[in-house]
Amino acid sequence: MKLENKVAIVTGAGSGIGRAIVKLFAAEGAKVVASDVKPDGLESLKQEVQSITTVVGDISDRAGAESLVDTAVKTYGRLDIVVNNAGIMDEFVPLADLEDGMWKRVMGVNLDGPMYLLRRALKMMLPQGGGTIVNIASIGGLFGGRAGVAYTTSKHAVIGLTRSVAYQYAKQGIRCNAICPGGVATNIEVRNPSPLGYERLQTTLPMAVRTAKPEELANVALFLASEDSSFVNGEVLVADGGWTAG
Repeated sequence: MKLENKVAIVTGAGSGIGRAIVKLFAAEGAKVVASDVKPDGLESLKQEVQSITTVVGDISDRAGAESLVDTAVKTYGRLDIVVNNAGIMDEFVPLADLEDGMWKRVMGVNLDGPMYLLRRALKMMLPQGGGTIVNIASIGGLFGGRAGVAYTTSKHAVIGLTRSVAYQYAKQGIRCNAICPGGVATNIEVRNPSPLGYERLQTTLPMAVRTAKPEELANVALFLASEDSSFVNGEVLVADGGWTAG
């Protein structure tokens, strides 16, 4: 098993990519602390994977993010892997129409949360002599036309966070990489898309690329979390089925 006796935190674990990652990591021997803001998803996940520890909480709250790390260490004695998967969309809203509340919500979950979590996690990993971080970014973090301004900015920033952590702590045995998915079959909702933002999005949509299954992204996360990728650090790995290749 590729993650035997490793302790991993996975955020946004109640559904979609996060849920698939938890199930795969547990099957590969990891002791998983699964976090989500919605309890229902965690309850059903716990029924499927009884060995995991679940934590209901909002990572955009600093105290909540730090408590998540503390729970993992208190429960299992160490922390080896962090997967920052939790994220929300922004209704494709362009800047002129953006409201402060939307900006703060998206930045809080997509950027502040990973920062809070990693800042605390690094203080646990450094004395251990190593650790592995996987940030779920997006092709929206590489281009300007795959989402609205808040989501796009947040995911560009996650990539910057990834590269900074990877470089700063490489000599301390800590690796930090990001995955940039394209379209994935998850329950992230876009309820009231901006007409302008949605219209502009249509020009970037692929005609012949299928939507990924969450399990396919989980396999990528497993590669980056395991020793299979021992010399991969600071990488931004695009997993979009060829969406951005053309």
